[in-house]
Amino acid sequence: MNNLSQKELDLFTNKILQDYDAKNPGTIFKDKIKITNEDALIIQSNVARLRVKRGDQIIGYKIGCVSKDTQKKMGFTHPACGYLWKSELYQSGVILTKKDYTNPAMEAEFGVILNRDIKAELSSFDYILESIEGIYPLIEIHNLVFHGEEPYGAELLANNAIHAGVVLGPETKLPIKKIETDLKLIYDNEIIDTWNNKMWPVDMLSELNWLVKEQAKNNNYLKKGDLILTGAYGFPVPINDKKLIEVTSSAFGDVKATFY
Repeated sequence: MNNLSQKELDLFTNKILQDYDAKNPGTIFKDKIKITNEDALIIQSNVARLRVKRGDQIIGYKIGCVSKDTQKKMGFTHPACGYLWKSELYQSGVILTKKDYTNPAMEAEFGVILNRDIKAELSSFDYILESIEGIYPLIEIHNLVFHGEEPYGAELLANNAIHAGVVLGPETKLPIKKIETDLKLIYDNEIIDTWNNKMWPVDMLSELNWLVKEQAKNNNYLKKGDLILTGAYGFPVPINDKKLIEVTSSAFGDVKATFY
């Protein structure tokens, strides 16, 4: 249920975009304002529309908050989603600048690229699996900052699920059998987080059906060529003074980025 007037929605939209451009996201929430998750999603969509209008390109979507612990922290009973942008897509080995982010924090994830459109009426697990072109290890970059009060769900959604970029690793063409893998997040050669016994495709694709149905609410659908971040198993970890960030998967390869 949305509570904001159109004037208020426009005000929020413009302020969120201004904060994004200033690399200082979400300052409007410093006033401890309260908005609904529905209003936050409208703002997220409106900001995306403005970014497209000025020349940026949507290249896919992220699924976030897939763990029950993260959902509880955000006040959700389901995952969250946000847009991916061409201007924020990087390849493994990229060198980035910390000052371009606010409390930069990373997640280790997998991503998939679609080989055909997926609409709500065709979203069975088998159909989704057959729609995968390839799978990638990746680093998702976040601006890990919340100015409002807990739970932070509406603030997270309005700020595009705090997404700030993605570093893509090597492609593995669609595996035709079940594969077990681990996934590690490593800062300056120190293992920060590890997840073992993750199974392709079940553990990677479990929330794609949710994303398809969520997009259908806005008369949208997943398109051929879209990059989909399938969701992290933990919470973003700030890099602080660390520089070399790596994500490794025993089955699907490695990806790295350096932050100065």
